[in-house]
Amino acid sequence: MRPMIKFFSRLPMRALYAFSTFLYLLAFYVVRHRHQVIREQLEKVFPESSAVERELIHKKFLKNFCDVMVEVLKSVSMTEAEMRAHVQIVNLDVPRRYLDGGQSVMTVTSHLCNWEWLLHGVALQLGYAVDAAYKPLHDQWAERLMLKIRSRFGARLVPAKDLLADFLRRREIVRAVAMNADQAPVSTDKRYWTQFLGQETAFYIGAEQIARATRLPIMYASMRRIRRGYYEVEFKLLWDGREVTGPNTVTERYARACETDVLKSPADWLWSYRRWRLKKPLYGAD
Repeated sequence: MRPMIKFFSRLPMRALYAFSTFLYLLAFYVVRHRHQVIREQLEKVFPESSAVERELIHKKFLKNFCDVMVEVLKSVSMTEAEMRAHVQIVNLDVPRRYLDGGQSVMTVTSHLCNWEWLLHGVALQLGYAVDAAYKPLHDQWAERLMLKIRSRFGARLVPAKDLLADFLRRREIVRAVAMNADQAPVSTDKRYWTQFLGQETAFYIGAEQIARATRLPIMYASMRRIRRGYYEVEFKLLWDGREVTGPNTVTERYARACETDVLKSPADWLWSYRRWRLKKPLYGAD
């Protein structure tokens, strides 16, 4: 499979995007990829929109998602210069003001636009090491492939469950610790509930807990699509590592930042993921 993947990754982007269009038509009209999940979640979030308007978001999402799939494939053979051109970071000074002073930082993001290219872009342009939390895949072949792709431009992948221990073991290394934190926290009972996109939603609190325990400034990496295949990233400070705040304040700020981005560009969020599988208990905090 590897020679085949490398061969297809070397095709011009226009050819890969033509294949992406075919995948979209197949996904929406034939396979109906997670059709019910996407439709139900769009109905929850946009109840006042018409069925036609929601279907338009549905279609645009699938088109964008298929583009992301071929873009990830393309990253197997992209040069550093090509990746820098496709992912531009507008305010590297925000994380660097801490990093240059010898202070590691934490960055959190969401499944918006191309989160895989976001990792590549930050790893290439930050100027410091990047440790990214990830959830290991069950299939060993897929696990090895994704680790190779995700680490291609210098990022170091760390299983999410080992992130804090790994950071403490290597505390002397000034770096960015990256987490994608908008998934449903099904693997833990420790979660924070808040309104997100009009729904009672559970969030992981691990990013905030690690940041507080280690006094890491924490910032949100906001990504937006400029045009097909080109993205812009902006860092937004959520907590400076010193501000006195109550529990879950940083997680709440993250939820609001993520919500703002989703509402600005709903077709760029991962609607095929069942975000609201968890239901808030009637009694108790969790």
